[in-house]
Amino acid sequence: MPQRTGITTATTTAVRQAGEYDLVELLRLRTLLFDDLGGDFFNPATDDGSWLDTLAVVLKDQLTADDVRILVVDGGDGDAGGLAACGIGTIEQRLPGPHLRNGRIGHVIGVITDPAHRRRGHSRAIMRGLLDWFRDREVARVDLYASPEGEPLYRDLGFTDLPDPALYWRP
Repeated sequence: MPQRTGITTATTTAVRQAGEYDLVELLRLRTLLFDDLGGDFFNPATDDGSWLDTLAVVLKDQLTADDVRILVVDGGDGDAGGLAACGIGTIEQRLPGPHLRNGRIGHVIGVITDPAHRRRGHSRAIMRGLLDWFRDREVARVDLYASPEGEPLYRDLGFTDLPDPALYWRP
């Protein structure tokens, strides 16, 4: 088994970079995320679960990608090695401009804590780890979409509303 080295934050929550041995738990937590978000947008009636197979392949590739950081907190408490929480950060290179000096935008994707481990500072510790990673890579801005439950945490960490509305299109 690979050595698990972690970063300990001020809240004493040990955050570490995910490894390939975490894939099953990362899939479980991503499923919980979409169950928590609910609605037709995140859980369409036509879903057959095949997205999990695709997610497993993509996550495996991204575990070692330079522009992706997947951070986790181990569950402990006799969970047989389960994860308590995870969060994903990605960096996208866009064209620089006066509002985006180097064109590097960070994205926080899917910070989720298992319900049995909530209210212990795990999401905050993961976010601090991701924000440090973004800082080290000199991103000009970090974007995220917040659930109503997560919004107070993100605002406390300094996130504000985007000046433009967020829109989407599906082909």
